[in-house]
Formats: sequence, structure tokens, C-alpha cells
Amino acid sequence: MFVWRKRAGAGWLAANEMALREIAGQRLAIFFKPQHKNVIAEIAGKNRSDLENIRSRFGGTIEKLPRDWLTRFARAGTVQPIEIGARLVITRSGGHQATGYNKSALGKTPLLVIPAGAAFGTGEHATTAMSLRLLERVSRKGEFSLLDLGTGSGILALAAVRFGAKRGIGIDNDPIAIATARENARRNRIDNVDFQVASVVRGAFPRQIDIVTANLFSELLIEILPRLKRARWLILSGVLRNQEADLRRALKRNRIAMVETRRRGKWIAILAQGKAGSSSRGGNAGPARIRRIPRLRAR
Repeated sequence: MFVWRKRAGAGWLAANEMALREIAGQRLAIFFKPQHKNVIAEIAGKNRSDLENIRSRFGGTIEKLPRDWLTRFARAGTVQPIEIGARLVITRSGGHQATGYNKSALGKTPLLVIPAGAAFGTGEHATTAMSLRLLERVSRKGEFSLLDLGTGSGILALAAVRFGAKRGIGIDNDPIAIATARENARRNRIDNVDFQVASVVRGAFPRQIDIVTANLFSELLIEILPRLKRARWLILSGVLRNQEADLRRALKRNRIAMVETRRRGKWIAILAQGKAGSSSRGGNAGPARIRRIPRLRAR
């Protein structure tokens, strides 16, 4: 596998991030280091030729990754663990002691290890961080099922299991992302999430689902909203502030009730209540009883 990498300033990122995301989607990973003005943008690709057009347009370098790149990046992770409420700690490597985290202060808080490097989401990007916190909020009332669209590293689907999901599906149209998500599931000894290569536009979704997480472009979210409104809860992110009004209008057209909007920097995340949620008594009932989720059909 290969990775395109570019170190740049915040101004360059602001001017080019949307164009990069249109090309690479969830393959784009952006790393921010505390007290550093520059950021690092990375895009993974199976073949070097896939990344040559990106380098010719945006500059940067292309590097061939070793076969054990996941293990090496896991060992190199030094970023402070991320706490999601009192229910989850996300680290890049090892256990609490391996990260230098105070284990006694955390007690028995569940741990999720998501390595960095050629990543598809480690919990640090604003869209992922906001989605994780919304997911923690709506998963407090018992068992639930989850569908994660554009799963990337699988971080939201795997976090859902730590929050109590009995079964989940994570889909992405990128085989490398799915391979990464499956490796992360093995690393965390999670076996009740089915990661599949499928299209979020043409794939067949389960008819009954409790929570849908979708960290996608706003245009794509708007296109698939009619198919998502059967869920009890929708967590929608990947949306820029200047796209918020369009998404709000689309939610209203589909009679999906907005519950909460979170904003961080130029990004927003929305918690909405689908048809199943609004039909529950009082509109605030917890997730429905778990049902078996059929395997998606990739088309």
C-alpha cells in the first residue's frame, strides 16, 4: 500500500481540503499537532498510480508503506487518549499504561485502540469527535443496532459496541478502508460488526435499525436521507457550516426532526430523530429491541 503525504499550513488546508475530500473521501486523514502551525494531510492508496494525480495537483510526496504498517504506527502513537464521557477511552496504541494514561483515574473505563497513520479516522477530526459524543449520548438506554455509513477506520461502529451495541454494520466503498476497519476490529477483539465494501447510495440498507451514523459529504447525505429516515436516531456529520441550511431544509422535507446541532470550527454534526423515534411515546424512548440485521448487498 502507498500513502500520499503533504505538510502544509492552515491556509493551504482551508483552500484545498474540500477538493481533497471530493477526490479521496474517507481516505483523507488530517493530523493536527498541538502547538504546531502546520498540519499533515495523508491519503492512502492501493496502487502508486492512484496517488500520482493527487501529487501532481497538490504537491507532496508518495511513500510505499511496509507490510506491517499498522503495527508500526500503533507503536509510534503518542497522541493523548480521547475520553468520550465516562464510558470510553480511545488511544492509538496499547493499553492505559502504554499510552502513559493514568489507569487508576480511569478505573474500568472501556478502551478502544485505533492506530494512526494512513488512517481513516482516529477520533481527532472534529466531525468524528462530535459524532462520537452524540453516539455516546443516544446509546445510554440499553441494547441497540447500528449502521455506520462511510465507516473509514470503523471507529464509530467499534465505539458503538463499547457503548452496548449488540450488532452493527459498517460500510464503505473503499476496500482499503474496510480492510483497515476489520484489522481494528481484530485488534480490539470485536466480532459483532460486519464491515462490508458497498455503496452508500446503491447498497441495500436494513429495514429496521436503531442508530445510523453517517460522516459523509452534505450532498451525499441529502441524497440518501429518504432511505435513512426509518431509523430511530440519525447522527449526521461531514457537513460544513455553510452547508447547514441545505441539510436543514432536506431534513424538513423528509420529516426528520432535528434534536441537536454541534459545531466545531467550520464543521457541524446533527443529531436527528427518524420515523421510528418520532413514533415512540413521547418521542424520547430508548433504542428498540435488537433485531438481526441482514447482510448488505453490494451493487
